[in-house]
Amino acid sequence: MTPLVLVTGGTGKTGRRLVSQLGKSGAACRVAARGAEAIEGGYPFDWTQQTSWDRALDQVSAVYLVAPQVEGDSSSMMIEFVQMALRRGVGRFVLLSASLLPPGGPAMGQVHRWLKENTAQWAVLRPSWFMQNFSEGQHLASIRGENKIYSAAGDGRVPFVSADDIAAAAKVALTSESPFNLDFILTGSQLFTYDQVAERISEVACRTISHHRLSLDALAARYQSLGLGAIHARTLAAMDAAIADGAEDRVTGCVQDLTGRPSTTFDAFVQANALKWSMQSKSE
Repeated sequence: MTPLVLVTGGTGKTGRRLVSQLGKSGAACRVAARGAEAIEGGYPFDWTQQTSWDRALDQVSAVYLVAPQVEGDSSSMMIEFVQMALRRGVGRFVLLSASLLPPGGPAMGQVHRWLKENTAQWAVLRPSWFMQNFSEGQHLASIRGENKIYSAAGDGRVPFVSADDIAAAAKVALTSESPFNLDFILTGSQLFTYDQVAERISEVACRTISHHRLSLDALAARYQSLGLGAIHARTLAAMDAAIADGAEDRVTGCVQDLTGRPSTTFDAFVQANALKWSMQSKSE
């Protein structure tokens, strides 16, 4: 049977890039996401609806696991899904977690530990903050509409990593001949404060973008005003506070170790996305 990779979150930042890279390499994959039936090879998939799980797992040999955006802890439903996948004969699992979540920690840390203790072939990718948060994520609207980046990170430094590099690492972990059975902290090669990020984007946007510093409480309130639930908003704001305390102040070589090439530089990312920041917000 030809190996088939199931990509949950297949329309998200890393998922859609992984699908593209798997396709270019000739690997068979199945896109699993809400509304994925509109995509060639896609399967409608909802983490909260177990009736969608079984069909998505048909003939699958490996799974890329991306947590659902739900209020509260999703780890128990993800573990239940992996248990079903094991019963269906799935051999390998690659989990997208986060650099600040160790095995046994909250949320994806629980799934990480379970995979390590209960599966024979696994890998966990623990990326730092995505570069794409500025070009297609939570910061894009405020950059284009307000000329501001909001954070509670203070002077903390971050080794921002490209979602393209995360997808490339995931492709290797999913398709390598032998499993890694390890976790990898994925970072870029450069450390930046949010002030420095604002400076870099200002240069290519040809106008001043400023870093607007908020308290943890103020940032959580901002996230809630943008539609996030209270728990999720507070969690994201607390991660910014951890940055301020130096939690992300390190770089690793894991991207190169996995992919055989250096990680994308932040300056290259900024140059590639200049047009997105020079455009005016539709709300203006």
